[in-house]
Amino acid sequence: MVIERFLEHLAYEQRASAHTVAAYRRDLAQFADFLRKELALEDLAGASGKAVRTWMMHLLESGTGARSVNRKLSALRAYYRFARTVGEAGADPTALITPPKTPKRLPEFVAERGMRQLLEDVQLPPGFTGIRDRLMLELLYGTGMRLAELLGLHPEDVDLRRSTVRVLGKRNKERIIPLAAPLAALLRDYLPVRAALAPPPGTGLLVKPDGKPLPRRTVQTLVKHYLSAVTTQDKKSPHVLRHTFATHLLDHGADLNAVKELLGHANLAATQVYTHNTIEKLKQAHRQAHPRGGPEPPNNHPKQP
Repeated sequence: MVIERFLEHLAYEQRASAHTVAAYRRDLAQFADFLRKELALEDLAGASGKAVRTWMMHLLESGTGARSVNRKLSALRAYYRFARTVGEAGADPTALITPPKTPKRLPEFVAERGMRQLLEDVQLPPGFTGIRDRLMLELLYGTGMRLAELLGLHPEDVDLRRSTVRVLGKRNKERIIPLAAPLAALLRDYLPVRAALAPPPGTGLLVKPDGKPLPRRTVQTLVKHYLSAVTTQDKKSPHVLRHTFATHLLDHGADLNAVKELLGHANLAATQVYTHNTIEKLKQAHRQAHPRGGPEPPNNHPKQP
């Protein structure tokens, strides 16, 4: 089946993450189901540009956000590129499709005061669980790594002599991230305790008290729990700590290219989204401190004929 061949190509040749492959599988299955039920088409190869537009309108009218629709459209584009390459589709029905406009969304982050409270004052469980949870929070905030990268860490990726950690990012791209002294000390305390649990060979850095790997969902739940103690913002996820890492670095004058390398971004445009928060902070400081600061004047200029 072409869809399965495409997903295998995505996983093994394009080296896409398991999360991406699963999302593309759902999107293609959803489109195939729509074609079958609404347009009586049994094969994606028979879809037209009109069919794709109809599906997109159906999604938008059903309450699916423009950002999610764009992701689904990206899945279709990738599929039809592959299908044409292997000779299973004669035309690409997505070629002339214009994606719906999406509102600009700025990354959510935790204020520095909140992070200090989280790392210094929030009560953690006693024993191994508390040490591990603190390490989990410090790694996410102290390195800016993604959740998948955190779960992919192994003890051998940590170099305490050089105070660095090796991270395997998207597309199997490796990068080295420096560790702040408190984080290196925390790892130095954690590793012997973890070793005493005798986890099976190949187990990730973060484990449960029984030595088994810490599940992805557990990390998400724990981060949400701890962030709830210091912030009321809606989004409380591991990725918020990644955003917080980048924002705080830039707020303190870090070079944008250096932040790009630390985050593992492929291009600078992905990193520049964080500069908006820094610029807003500078504008606020200017308004409050400059003798001629204050609110921005309204635009009362008459329109040109």
